[in-house]
Amino acid sequence: MTKDANIPEGFHLPEQRFFGRRKGKPLSGRQQSLMDDFLPTISIAIPAQDEQELDPLALFDGRVDDIWLEIGFGKGEHLAWQADHHRSVGIIGCEPYLNGVVGLLNHIEDTDTSNIRIYGDDARHVIWKLPDASVSRVFLLHPDPWPKMRHARRRFVNRHNLDDLARIMKDGAELRIGTDHPVYREWTMVQMSLRDDFEWQAEGPEDWLTRPDDWPETRYEIKALEGRATYFRYQRRPRS
Repeated sequence: MTKDANIPEGFHLPEQRFFGRRKGKPLSGRQQSLMDDFLPTISIAIPAQDEQELDPLALFDGRVDDIWLEIGFGKGEHLAWQADHHRSVGIIGCEPYLNGVVGLLNHIEDTDTSNIRIYGDDARHVIWKLPDASVSRVFLLHPDPWPKMRHARRRFVNRHNLDDLARIMKDGAELRIGTDHPVYREWTMVQMSLRDDFEWQAEGPEDWLTRPDDWPETRYEIKALEGRATYFRYQRRPRS
């Protein structure tokens, strides 16, 4: 975890705290059963000791060759698509919204998908425990834009979180950020332009206004589109 030297242990800045809903409508009996019985079999446990790291490959019993991470997977459509099309990749999905977790659990159970692991809380708990240079691709799709300026520090794309992502990402790893919100679009462009460890992959407007073939459109994106969608792709520059 990246911290300023003058921040006491155990204290998190506002931009490192979680803000948002954790539960929507009541779960059905089957949904609650998935949460109680199935989720623990593919859930990630965070190591208790501060110095203890999370071994991502061990989560999949050595059956995958690489690790990807999705931050806030919503109902899980995108994550499920990526897992189905990349069977040799282990994908860690983090989502604090319980109704979204249930949506992904339904897919995993119905398709017998084996290369997904879930953390049903703030993704930063996982990020802070991952080893350096351990992840090859990170997805942050349609995060809460927190459009009011007084809430800007709550946006996931900020200096502290980007420092942490840069640490866990391998050289050449890809960071994908999708948004349809004009405020978050501008915010992301400004924040990423301040980085010297990420390189924007766009060569022209068509590169970030056109959805790549391996970036499936989700139900949320279709429903919640507020403007023209933006598909940011950044590459982790090699460490010096």
